[in-house]
Amino acid sequence: MPSQKERTKKPTASVESQNETPSEEVQTVAEETEAQVEETPVEVEERPKSPLDEVMSQAEKAYAAYMDAERQVAKAYHENEIQVAKAYRRAEQQAYRTFEATVAKAQKDRDEAMAKAQKSREDALRSAEEAYMNAEAAASKAYEDAVAQAAGIRDANIEKAWTIRDETIEQAWQIYSKIAR
Repeated sequence: MPSQKERTKKPTASVESQNETPSEEVQTVAEETEAQVEETPVEVEERPKSPLDEVMSQAEKAYAAYMDAERQVAKAYHENEIQVAKAYRRAEQQAYRTFEATVAKAQKDRDEAMAKAQKSREDALRSAEEAYMNAEAAASKAYEDAVAQAAGIRDANIEKAWTIRDETIEQAWQIYSKIAR
């Protein structure tokens, strides 16, 4: 037959595993204690007892069971407090880990966006530089073409002017030579 302590420890373990609220734990322990008190066999002694002795003995046993139940309830409350504290620490650590992960992801996203913006800026500058160089080259070529064309026209006009001058001088000499003869 299990001792009184062994019988009282079993309900505590079941109370812990059920994670009941404190008021439910107290009610469960109280019900189990009542059942234990009722189940406690009364040992028959050889000498006759008076009814008052029997009542006193039952009262002592009931008080002992009550005190044991009270210790079990205090222990259950203490264990529940420890479990709540552990759950709080786990939640707090999870919150810190979530915060750290979110900050790290935000920083990574920011760095990626900045790198992308930098690349876009460099591409835009390179494109603008290429466009400028192309425009400058086109303007220089247009300038050189215009200068070459103007020089060609000028040379052609000078050539014509010389030709007309030579023809005019030739005609003047011909007229003069006809007059001078």
